[in-house]
Amino acid sequence: MTTARSIVDEALTRSMTRDIWTGNYDKVLPVSLQKFELSAVLPAVFYMFRFGARRGKGKFLETFGGPAERSSRERKKAATAKKIAEALATSGCFTGFDDEVSKAVLADLLLCFCLENANHALGRELQIQRVAPTHYMASWVDLPDSVAHLRLVPEMIVAMLANQKGEYVEQNTDGNRTYFPVGRGYDRNVLLKAFNQGVKQQGDMADLRSDLFDENDQSVGLDQLLMIRLAQQLGAAPDKLRQKDKTKIPNQHPIAQRSAKEFSEDIRRFVRSYSNSIPRHSFVELLESCISIGMTTILTSSVRILTDWAEKGKVGVSNQQMPVYLFVDCSNGVNRDMRALADQSMDDFMRRVEHFSVILMALRLLDHSARFNTKIRKLEIASKPDAAEWINMLGSILHERQPEAKNIFFDMNGKALQLAEQLKDDYPEAAAILENEEGERNPVWRLAESLTLLQGGSNARGNMVAMIDSTLLTNRPNGLAAKRTTIRNSATSQTRKRRDVRSLVFTDSVLDYLVHTHVLPSGSGSGTRSLSFREFIHKIRNRYGLLVDTAPPGMTISNDLLQTNRAILERRLRDLGLLVGVNDSEAMKHLSPRFEPSQGVLNEID
Repeated sequence: MTTARSIVDEALTRSMTRDIWTGNYDKVLPVSLQKFELSAVLPAVFYMFRFGARRGKGKFLETFGGPAERSSRERKKAATAKKIAEALATSGCFTGFDDEVSKAVLADLLLCFCLENANHALGRELQIQRVAPTHYMASWVDLPDSVAHLRLVPEMIVAMLANQKGEYVEQNTDGNRTYFPVGRGYDRNVLLKAFNQGVKQQGDMADLRSDLFDENDQSVGLDQLLMIRLAQQLGAAPDKLRQKDKTKIPNQHPIAQRSAKEFSEDIRRFVRSYSNSIPRHSFVELLESCISIGMTTILTSSVRILTDWAEKGKVGVSNQQMPVYLFVDCSNGVNRDMRALADQSMDDFMRRVEHFSVILMALRLLDHSARFNTKIRKLEIASKPDAAEWINMLGSILHERQPEAKNIFFDMNGKALQLAEQLKDDYPEAAAILENEEGERNPVWRLAESLTLLQGGSNARGNMVAMIDSTLLTNRPNGLAAKRTTIRNSATSQTRKRRDVRSLVFTDSVLDYLVHTHVLPSGSGSGTRSLSFREFIHKIRNRYGLLVDTAPPGMTISNDLLQTNRAILERRLRDLGLLVGVNDSEAMKHLSPRFEPSQGVLNEID
């Protein structure tokens, strides 16, 4: 049986297939829609801000993976917490770790603060796969071994925070005023300054060995010192990525402009205000919750924007863009009614996601045709960093408002018929979609649905679901979602069906982060402001689409259940010490942070 890819290659040309045979479209969402580890993103972000390039090969396996004659796979398996602890114990950077018991303690400390095994497994003799953002020097550890395993998420975060105008993220110059300069040192970048305790730069900034630890510095904690000593064993930061055309950081912003802007604001305000006042371990957890909420909002907003684009052919202006509204179970699954409503709300969103892959395929098809159309090329429409104008032009073609649409549709109709002819024997279902002009007149949608099916519809959905789980930090202590497996008897057979069910929840870390962020004044002001409980619920609804006492569109929820969910949230905030009020009056209930923001620090703009 001939593979679907080879048939499409022959019918549509190899060049076109190379452009469309993927699950991504970076002008909408500049990440790979696959599973990634959110907790491993920050070290790569540190590296990109520091050196202005994507991270390449470092010395982790060379240092801890054993003899060079071993294969790469063997060295990865050999680089365990036990092996690293033994190397640190004999290096002279620590004393008192001479026997097996003390080395085991050191290995446990590494796993607790600095490193993580593959598949989140426990054990000192398992393969290390990720490094935690305990300190800036985590950027010296090349884990995961390929930055591509992070699915371009660090690149997107750097592009959003740097907020530059060119095709690639470049080193900032002296005249730039930004909280997140690239390649300008530690003290000028808000994020790097929050993590670089005890580090000083000596010599040429481009030198991979120029970051040094001040041995007289007394400000670092044990967790940070462990990371610093680990990095010192490597001797230098990883080299810049040397693959052709992949060294530079692409300056592509997501189509969800409003959510991207708010994400950048949230990180800036939270890091500037709390990096010195919240204990380090808790600060890192809350910062990951910040990234999870921001990334989730960007993702849900993108789904909503493209769903509207498919109908109207136009991307809404930034201030009118909204995320998908999702009901949150404030009881964390304890209350069955709340859990069932949150499950239903998330199920509705997941059904939207199924069509998202088809829309992305339609965009890739239109993009390929438009890029090679001489009249459209003459328009010179920019697509970086913001691709809204380009996406709108593709929407005009889709809805036949663009003069060139007629020729493009004629060409696509011919390709659809040619592809259908070659698919009939081996892939009759895909061929039927292509030939069904009565059911769908537009050849773009016929091609998009057929090609998505040929790619493996379930595979595309699986990758998207894995991306969503990664973004939500599903089932993690500082995550935004819970997942459980349900088993039901089939109505038509004796089989039992297993299904994963997801629901949005407020973990304690997420609540901590949301409260501490939203009590901060807007702009660059210091201190905190008074924020009522009612205003807090209103803010997280409008900013992130998180619903507590309001039913999502299309869902009917009784007022009693909505008020119960609200009361549960109020009680949890009180228990966490985040809500105060002397009586039942709504006006007297206001949020109170557990940690006061730092005063007069991190206020510099480059």
